[in-house]
Amino acid sequence: MTNTLKAPLNQPEAPASPLLRFYRSSLGKKLITGATGLALATFVLVHMAGNLLLFQSREAYNTYAHHLASLGIGLYAIELVLLAVVVLHAAVGIEIFWRKRQARPQGYSAYQSAGGPSYQSLSSRAMIVTGSVMAVFLVAHLLTFKFGTYYTTELGGEPVRDLARLVVEKFQHLPYVVGYSAVLVLLGSHLRHGLWSALQSIGLLNAGVRPLVVGASGVLGGGIAIGFLLLPWAIYLGLVS
Repeated sequence: MTNTLKAPLNQPEAPASPLLRFYRSSLGKKLITGATGLALATFVLVHMAGNLLLFQSREAYNTYAHHLASLGIGLYAIELVLLAVVVLHAAVGIEIFWRKRQARPQGYSAYQSAGGPSYQSLSSRAMIVTGSVMAVFLVAHLLTFKFGTYYTTELGGEPVRDLARLVVEKFQHLPYVVGYSAVLVLLGSHLRHGLWSALQSIGLLNAGVRPLVVGASGVLGGGIAIGFLLLPWAIYLGLVS
């Protein structure tokens, strides 16, 4: 009697967790990009408001920066959450873009801006480009300011970081101001489409209010970009020192 070896039967794959199924679904990806996009837009708005404190005085700006630093482990936790949101937003956005490219590799021979129910525009078509540029800029921005030269000053007799001095020092150079401005224009473009698209992705828009929200997103995106641009140009022109 001859013994025969039988190939093991294919074992069924373990069912994916509900969280993983949600991530893999098209609805899940829309909700993730929408929620993370709104969270990042909120952070950008708060960051812009903090920057404008330098118009008041160096002391006001350094007080704000020192208050954040004094959060200690709380600040690290916030930064880790922000990093996770950025990575998740970027990863899902790239995956959505790649799947669209695979579904239609040829692309269109011509585009029409902001027409029809899709509200397609240059901003919407360039999201992957503007997002990629901002990702690179974020790394450079952190290296320049968060991990940049550590000047010190005193607030109420206590030695603290003089971040205002570093900001003023950097924006006194025209090439840096011009490069910073170019990135902020791209940020405005990204927000112009991203804000209303995020609200639509999480189900807060309908056909009746969509035109109004699309317009408001353009105004808000442009306003945030301008808010960021005011300080570097004011410093370069000698209006803030």
